[in-house]
Amino acid sequence: VQLQASGGGLVQIGDSLRLSCEASGLTFSNYAVGWFRQAPGKERVFVAGISSRGGSTEYADSVKGRFTASRDNAKNTAYLQMIKVKPEDTAVYYCGVRETGGRSYIFRTLGSYNYWGQGTLVTVSS
Repeated sequence: VQLQASGGGLVQIGDSLRLSCEASGLTFSNYAVGWFRQAPGKERVFVAGISSRGGSTEYADSVKGRFTASRDNAKNTAYLQMIKVKPEDTAVYYCGVRETGGRSYIFRTLGSYNYWGQGTLVTVSS
C-alpha cells in the first residue's frame, strides 16, 4: 500500500489550497481516509475525515467551515480543500487510511489508521 500526499506549498493568509492523497495497492473504496497535521514542535492531530464511500465527513473545530474533505474512489484519491487559511494552519499534512469494509466509519485517533502517506508541507505566510 502506498499513499502519496501532494498539493502543499507556501500561501498567503486567506488563500485557498487543495491537498491530494493518491492511494495504490488497496481497494480504496473500502478505506476511510483521515487528514492529520503536525505543526513544528507539536503532536500530529486530527483535521478531517471522510468515510469510505464519501457519505460522511468530520472535522476538527479549528477547521470546520474552512476545510472540506472529499474523495474520488474512481481515481483512488482523497482531497482536502482548504480556504481562508490562517497562520495556525501551517503544518505538515498527512493522510491515513483505515479499512472499514465500506462502512461509514471515521476515525479521529492516530492509532486507528493502517497506512500513512509521507506528508505535504503547508506554510501560511502573513
